[in-house]
Amino acid sequence: MKDLVQLMGKAFKDLESRPNRRVAIFHHNDTDGLTSGAILRRAFERKGYGVDRFALEKPYPPVLEKVLAREGEIVIFADFAGRIAPMISRLNAGRNLVLILDHHVAEPVDDPCVHNLDPDLFGLKGDMDISASVTCFAFAQVMDPGNVDLAHIAALGAVGDEFFLDGKLVNENRRAALEAERQGRLKIAENEGGESYTFVLPGGEVPGVEWSEYMETLGGVGYYSGGPDIGVQVCLEGFSEKSDRAYAEFKRLKDAVFDEEIRRLKAGEMHRTDHIQWFHVHERLSPMGVKMIGAFCDFIKKMDFIDPGRYLAGFQRIPDVIPGFGAVALNQVKISMRVSGVMEEWIRSGKAMALNRLLPDATSRVGGFSDACHSLTAATTIEVGKEESLIGEMERILESAWHSEP
Repeated sequence: MKDLVQLMGKAFKDLESRPNRRVAIFHHNDTDGLTSGAILRRAFERKGYGVDRFALEKPYPPVLEKVLAREGEIVIFADFAGRIAPMISRLNAGRNLVLILDHHVAEPVDDPCVHNLDPDLFGLKGDMDISASVTCFAFAQVMDPGNVDLAHIAALGAVGDEFFLDGKLVNENRRAALEAERQGRLKIAENEGGESYTFVLPGGEVPGVEWSEYMETLGGVGYYSGGPDIGVQVCLEGFSEKSDRAYAEFKRLKDAVFDEEIRRLKAGEMHRTDHIQWFHVHERLSPMGVKMIGAFCDFIKKMDFIDPGRYLAGFQRIPDVIPGFGAVALNQVKISMRVSGVMEEWIRSGKAMALNRLLPDATSRVGGFSDACHSLTAATTIEVGKEESLIGEMERILESAWHSEP
C-alpha cells in the first residue's frame, strides 16, 4: 500500500500540473462503483475542479474511443479499466491524462499519460483486500488528508462488494471501516456469521446490507432512469423522499421481472453442459441495466433448481445506448458468471478454475471484450450470436485444465 500511495502522489502531482481544471469521472454502477464516484466527486470539488461524472456498466471500447478522441482532458476510471490499461494507452495516444483507480486484475502500462493505480499491481487482491471505493478513498487522502471524513462511503463500497474473510472485512477494507467507526459513522458488531456493519447517518442508523441493496437497486435497476445519479447523491447527502420513491419503484420492477425469469428457468429454459449451466434473458430485463444479469445470477445461485457443482452463467443483450452518450453501436451480449458456495471453496482451494481465468480466456478466443473479473464473480461481453461458441470454449478450457474435481 505504501508503494501504491507513493505513485498516487506522483499521479496527482501530474494532474495538478495540467492547465485543465475540469475532470471527467467514469465509474461503475454498483455499490462499489457509485461510492467510488461519490468519493472522487467530493474530493475534486473540494479542490476546486469542475466534475463531469458518468456511470458505466462497462468501459465498452466504442465509449472509450469516443472519450479518448478528445485532447487535453483529465479522465478518471473508477472500479474498472485496470485490465485494459494497454488498450486505453493505445486509444489515448498521449492526448489526455488518464488515471485508473480500479481493484480488479490489472495489466501494467508504460505510458506517462496513463497512471494505472490498481492495487492488484501492488499485490493487493481486489476480491479480498481492497475495494475500488477504498482505492479511491486512498487517492482522495493523497489529494487532501481532510478527505478522511469520506471513510464511511469507502466502507459502504467494501461492504457492498461482499468480499469477506470469515464474515469480516479485512486488510485495507477493514482499515477504512475502522476509520469510519472512529469517526462515529459506523458501528461494527460481532455476530454468528462474522461481523455486522451499521452506518450512522443524520437520519438514523442503517444496516450496511440494506444500504448496499438500496444502492444496487438504484444503480442497476435504475441505470437507464437516473438511478446512479440518485445513488451518488445518497452517498453524499443521505436518503431523501426522492431516493426512497425511486428505490421503491425500481424494486417493484426488479421483483416482477425476476419472478418471471425464475418461472422460465424452472419450466426448462436452463441449458446444461458438462461443467456449466447457462441461460439467456435476451432483452426481457429491459428497462433495467445489464448489471442485473449478474444480480439475477446472485439471486438464484442458491436455489434448489441450480446445480451447485456447475458454473452458473447468464446472458443479456446490451442496449445500443449509453446514458449521457446517446446511441452507440455495440451489438453486444453480456455474460455474467457466479458460483455456488460449494464451488467457492473448490476455487479458493485450487480444485476448480477461478472465473477470472476461465471467462476472460474463453472470451478472447471468440473475439470478445474482458475487463473487470474476480475469481468468484466475472462478466465479459461478446458479439450477438457467439453465446454458444463462448460456452463451448469454456468447456474446452475446463476439459484440458480441470484437475482433482471433488
